[in-house]
Amino acid sequence: MGIVRHVNDTVPLTGEPLALDLVNTRTAAGDLLAVPADLHAWLRLQADRFGEAAELAAADLTAADLSAVRDVRDRTARVLDHVRRGERPADGDLDALNRAQRAAPAVAALTWDGAALTAPRRRTGPPGDRLAAWLAEAAAELPADPAVTRIRRCEADDCVLLFLPSHPRRRWCSAARCGNRVRVARHYRRHRPA
Repeated sequence: MGIVRHVNDTVPLTGEPLALDLVNTRTAAGDLLAVPADLHAWLRLQADRFGEAAELAAADLTAADLSAVRDVRDRTARVLDHVRRGERPADGDLDALNRAQRAAPAVAALTWDGAALTAPRRRTGPPGDRLAAWLAEAAAELPADPAVTRIRRCEADDCVLLFLPSHPRRRWCSAARCGNRVRVARHYRRHRPA
């Protein structure tokens, strides 16, 4: 969908819809959001997608803020898993995502920039609440999109990442990450000495 900015399992997959980028921070290699510093780094990767991302990346995010983001991530993963299969998600997961959004609602604040009236959406409240609300909003948008049924899991044996293919023949989360590894392994099997 977008540019993939990684080459290994320790750097998050980015460029998918934001909710998938968040879910994909839990890889087969482990949790890429293990400490607040990891969350800061992930937010810097997402800075071009959300006006407040750079501000939140510079904020003093705590272990509690990280826990709230990981809760949104886990609930998003479960909701997507159910919706992709045409099943009803758990009410508790939906309620938690809605609660996270309500904790820091977005307001279109009218401002005059000297030449035109603008209405950028801003959230109020502590940085952790704003961040969880932003991610919960992205999590609410994707399952409601008909494209959710096209989300795929990477076909590489050792990968658990999800992606929304822009081409129907796409099989891997990224050509640089898993596609290359699978092609190299296939080449090795065909050309290894007998």
